[in-house]
Amino acid sequence: MNNSSQSLASRFAAVRSLTVSLTDTLATEDTVIQSMPDVSPTKWHLAHVTWFFERFVLQNFANDYRRFNEDYDFLFNSYYYTAGQMYSRPKRGLLSRPPLREVLDYRKHVDDAMSRLLNARADDAELAGIVTLGINHEQQHQELLLTDIKHVLSCNPLRPAANSALPQAPPSSTRALSFTSVAGGIRKTGANSEGFCFDNETPRHDTLLHDHRIADRLVTNAEYLEFIKAGAYADSSLWLADGWTLINDEGWNRPLYWDEDLSREYTLAGVRDIDPNAPVSHVSFYEADAYARWAEARLPTEFEWEHSASAAPIDGNLLHSGFWHPAASASSLQFYGDVWEWTSSSYAPYPGFKPLDGSLGEYNGKFMCNQMTVRGGSCVTANDHIRCSYRSFFYPDARWQFLGFRLAKDGTQ
Repeated sequence: MNNSSQSLASRFAAVRSLTVSLTDTLATEDTVIQSMPDVSPTKWHLAHVTWFFERFVLQNFANDYRRFNEDYDFLFNSYYYTAGQMYSRPKRGLLSRPPLREVLDYRKHVDDAMSRLLNARADDAELAGIVTLGINHEQQHQELLLTDIKHVLSCNPLRPAANSALPQAPPSSTRALSFTSVAGGIRKTGANSEGFCFDNETPRHDTLLHDHRIADRLVTNAEYLEFIKAGAYADSSLWLADGWTLINDEGWNRPLYWDEDLSREYTLAGVRDIDPNAPVSHVSFYEADAYARWAEARLPTEFEWEHSASAAPIDGNLLHSGFWHPAASASSLQFYGDVWEWTSSSYAPYPGFKPLDGSLGEYNGKFMCNQMTVRGGSCVTANDHIRCSYRSFFYPDARWQFLGFRLAKDGTQ
């Protein structure tokens, strides 16, 4: 086995092990619940990422591989229609069978076969490329697993912690909000040629920026509380039409996990006091946009965000400092690892975008409609996914993810 293959095999094993370890503090019953259509049960995540390696790696590269269960191809496919039909996403919580122990056996079956394959085909560049994508795909599902189980447990009237051993985030302090002036011009956007990236980060291309100012930090809980107390949820002039309809139909008047008294919130560590200086989280695009109007500002475009973030350090000591909860960063430039940041940009392909060949071309491209781009990564995003070109996407009404925002303004004065 050469060094490259050994590194890939060890990374595969480490990521697979971490996924299971994230469930160590959960009861079996926790892993089967689906609290809303956007949430998938923990057990389903464990099985789906395994199906990905079985379907796109083992079935294509290991001639002697035998599938663990023929029915799993239907149960645990997510949205790859070119790979076959799949079980309805909103009904994943009805899958009491296979039991969790069988899903874990499935993972071992696939992991053992993957180990043999990676040893036998150490120099296969095509294999390495798909395995690397699969590893990054599983890391994305680690993030989803945590955000989904947070929503599941928050619906329990006992509001149990996903992990009660998580320490309290350290006391935070925040500086006054300031805006950095950015001169307009042609700027490069998208991933460079170094290291892994997802196809939606490519190709690197020229983007026109206009003169603007961008906030040096995220909007905080204390600042968002002022917005609430000012009666903004009752002021139709601040809201996009769809947002105004939504907050009235759903009765929204605060971020998703805040208590009614606006002093406590549900976290993965259980109910805790709201940190006034931490970035506000679990708000929809509509709420972020309304706040920006109230503050006489706007949301940045994803291209403005990337240009400024490219100059910000990615400090590994600061990432995830909130212990699975956003924390006020000590950095002079706060762009990474607290909350995904809503931008004003619709999720769309870059000029010249080409999806991957075959079924893997369904990974990102077909979702480039009716969603908004978010940037920056969150406190549950894998550290090695944090980069200025990384982009994700959600429908504008989404709140269950760690979603926050920063402000921007036109002009440089």
